[in-house]
Amino acid sequence: MLPSFSVSLQIMLYEISIEEYYNKAPLIPLVDVRSPGEFQQGHIVGAVNIPLFSDEERAAVGTIYKKKTKEKAIELGYQYVTPKLQSFLNESAKVSKQGAIAVHCWRGGMRSRSFAQHLHENGFQEVYVIEGGYKAFRNYVLDFFDQKFKLHILGGYTGSGKTFILDELKLMGEQVIDLEYFAHHKGSAFGSLGETAQPSSQHFENELFEYWRHLDIQRPVWLEDESARIGCVQIPKALYAQMRFNKLYFIDIPKEERAKLLVTEYAGFNSDHLAKSINSIAKRLGGQNVKAALDALENKDYYRVAMITLQYYDKAYLNGVAKRDPEMVQPIPLHTVNHAKNAKQLLEIVK
Repeated sequence: MLPSFSVSLQIMLYEISIEEYYNKAPLIPLVDVRSPGEFQQGHIVGAVNIPLFSDEERAAVGTIYKKKTKEKAIELGYQYVTPKLQSFLNESAKVSKQGAIAVHCWRGGMRSRSFAQHLHENGFQEVYVIEGGYKAFRNYVLDFFDQKFKLHILGGYTGSGKTFILDELKLMGEQVIDLEYFAHHKGSAFGSLGETAQPSSQHFENELFEYWRHLDIQRPVWLEDESARIGCVQIPKALYAQMRFNKLYFIDIPKEERAKLLVTEYAGFNSDHLAKSINSIAKRLGGQNVKAALDALENKDYYRVAMITLQYYDKAYLNGVAKRDPEMVQPIPLHTVNHAKNAKQLLEIVK
């Protein structure tokens, strides 16, 4: 879409695979020239979006390509891009102050190659084009999650403080991945409270990959037991399958202790938001329980709200555990929600 549509890569203008980029050039800044909507749906973590087209422009070019000809689409694209040529240089210079930069689009085609050629012809000394673009990166991510991991799965009823235990394990030198952190959701009807908007499942995978690739694959990684979906985000299928077949360390803490912890976590939220969360599980909680929970909420009896809702969550979680191989479930009775103490005891059992 820039003046040189058909470009041959020249000296100092390189093609590089996504694997080579991660292995050989990870410090080179990366520019994603796809439209803002494409970028929002999912992108390589750390990439900066300098879109060749706006979402509307991209749609218009695509329409012309389908209804008329490729040449007409290129002509329209050129009209959109020409006024932006200097801004592309300015924005890229902000990203790459040393003259080295990597560029990608959806499939490593015309958008990224033309953009890269434009940079190369205007002073950028070292320009890379990611072969296969974002599509190749996505395949790389999915292949990553296809490999066999050493996993320790931490399970337990709602309110057991599993996330806090994982935090303690991390402080003790264990490798830990908090799936709920990356999903921006705590995995229940109340899970969105206090969280920012969830990413797409695609970008959740991207974020998860970016963190995980820096870990030692030869060492175990701790994960919390989750459903296949965390809120509206899907756990990679290959990873979820491994989570279900690895050993589950099931911490069993009295309901009363868990209810107290839930009060400390959720009592500070807006009552209307809490009521909405209660109503979202009304069919599963039952009419009488919903009414009792809402009455308790109105009276600010948060402990009773927690005890009522735990009736549903405990039953649901136990049903999930029952689907596992019993020999792969190790119950661990604990008496309180002392996270540091529980993490230490758990680690002693595992080792």
